[in-house]
Amino acid sequence: MKENLYFCPLGGSGEIGMNMNLYAYGTEENQKWIIVDMGVTFADDTVPGVDLIYPDAGFIIEKKDDLLGIVLTHAHEDHIGSISHIWPKLKCKIYATPFTAVLIQEKFKEKKIDITNYLKIVELNSKINLGPFEIDFVTLTHSILEPNGLSITTPEGVILHTGDWKVDPNPLIGNKVDEQKLRSIGEKGVIAMICDSTNVFSPGRAGSEKDVRESLLKIISNQKKRVLVTSFASNVARMESIFYIAKQTNRNISLVGRSMHRIYKAARQCGYLKDIVEPVDSRDAQSISRENIIFLCTGSQGEPMGALNRIANDIHPDVAIESGDTVIFSSKIIPGNEKKLYGLQNSIVKRNIEVITEENAFVHVSGHANREDLKDMYQWVKPKCVIPVHGEHRHIKEHISFAKEMQIPFNLKVENGNIIKISKDQKPKIVDQAPTGKIYLDGNIAVSIDSTSIKQRKNISINGILEITLIISNNGKVKKPVISYSGIPEDEINETFKFDLEDEITKTCKSFAVNNFKQEKNLIETIKQNCRKIVKEKTGKKPFTNVNIARV
Repeated sequence: MKENLYFCPLGGSGEIGMNMNLYAYGTEENQKWIIVDMGVTFADDTVPGVDLIYPDAGFIIEKKDDLLGIVLTHAHEDHIGSISHIWPKLKCKIYATPFTAVLIQEKFKEKKIDITNYLKIVELNSKINLGPFEIDFVTLTHSILEPNGLSITTPEGVILHTGDWKVDPNPLIGNKVDEQKLRSIGEKGVIAMICDSTNVFSPGRAGSEKDVRESLLKIISNQKKRVLVTSFASNVARMESIFYIAKQTNRNISLVGRSMHRIYKAARQCGYLKDIVEPVDSRDAQSISRENIIFLCTGSQGEPMGALNRIANDIHPDVAIESGDTVIFSSKIIPGNEKKLYGLQNSIVKRNIEVITEENAFVHVSGHANREDLKDMYQWVKPKCVIPVHGEHRHIKEHISFAKEMQIPFNLKVENGNIIKISKDQKPKIVDQAPTGKIYLDGNIAVSIDSTSIKQRKNISINGILEITLIISNNGKVKKPVISYSGIPEDEINETFKFDLEDEITKTCKSFAVNNFKQEKNLIETIKQNCRKIVKEKTGKKPFTNVNIARV
């Protein structure tokens, strides 16, 4: 029976974030699989109480006996964030370069899981063999240390999985894009390139970290008082630039925020950030004059618990800002974060503190390939087919148009769950559909979007909550109900609705034999329906209602 090569994205195709991709090779009866990346995305206000969302991996969990391993391209959360949640159901080998491996180990330590015997550290630019897959790690540049493309050689041909990347001629930390290796891969023939689509709408080039450093140095050199810089903690090159600028401007530097300290320690552990000044503990920085300190903070997206938000709201225990200081947002605005981020910036500006962002100064470059960067990759690799991933549907469609401009023979628009057959002789095609979905991390519990907890919380957030307690004596006498509520609006017209509820509850109880336990469930449901109806008529809200019966 013929052996075939398949590709299947479970996350990250048709959306930004939550990247998870599968490759399979073999016959229908004997297929071997690998997973490339296991990411998360971050929930918004439409799912109250939920922070992280990750792909439903049920499809590959069912095939775990044929799973050869998980291969990680780099350490961004949208590529590794779900691994500690999904891996316990797989318990397979994990392959990662040193920096990514350190951060992976920390994730599992937090969950008290020992993966020592499963985590395999891969040296930069080296190869691993997993069954029919020979995987060659290719050094690229991105906004984090050790980003890798994967050249995956199979009996059917070579696939280049780019991961996240751009072409940075001066990345400051780490090596440049391995152009020679990419050209060599292209000369051997690439039957398909699975490619990042994030910046396909952006003309020109993504830009260099060196240029950002020079611009930030000029900006910070002109500041007279305290300077706070907020950036993505994972951007170690940006971190090193702030250390460099602190030294050049004769300022001390202090790191603020758990993630900033975590990435700093991981980078040092892997041999990066060697020739820098030592950071000052934020508690000790209070004794340093305003003109002699730079704080590098988390919270660049306006996160409520980010260090910058706490500082701006005067609730940080060690760091404060005041009139005349400067806050620099050395980061992009991630779509969906505009409202909370602009709210934070406005609150800072109102205090006569200067705010500098990518909207009014050159303080950031993207980590993803713009169109000119994409052109370079296409010319080096010369793939027969391009399958765009890592983008919303509009990005993927535009990337296909771009591939046609680059005269790529074949292209294919895919979305999560598509199972694509890739052949060296034919155009790739969708041949089946895998079940997909999203898992929501509700506290420490993984649930579906249809879970009762999420539905109830959504209802409470919109309509409020009504709590009713009935006290029934042994002789069947119903005492005055205890009613409490929260999140239900009141005014002079409807402030008496509580008395209406009491009357309705008393009336309903009279129509039931309250000491008949078989009727208790019906009694509760009737009270719920009638009370919700009254509140709806009085306030326009239909609250989540809970009825308790206490027998004394």
